[in-house]
Amino acid sequence: MGPATRAADALIRLYEQRLSPRKGWTCAHLVAHGGQSCSAAVRDVVVSRGVARSVVPTVLRFVACYQAANMLAATQVQGVCCCGGIPIPFRFRR
Repeated sequence: MGPATRAADALIRLYEQRLSPRKGWTCAHLVAHGGQSCSAAVRDVVVSRGVARSVVPTVLRFVACYQAANMLAATQVQGVCCCGGIPIPFRFRR
């Protein structure tokens, strides 16, 4: 694992441990489809492929999260999507 991959992994892990629990909402992709949150999925891709080869899969994941947020917006779900710091409101019923 190269230094850029280690740094990206550490930053994503820091986000997951320190920021994500405090924001008060969950990933729209996780809510709509289950599986991993966007941060966990991106972290796996970065660790397995490296930073440079993970750009396209990361963008595709954030697009899928955005689409999930739009889908959930039409339902009774409330929250905000975690797409790279861009707040995308949606409703989420627990």
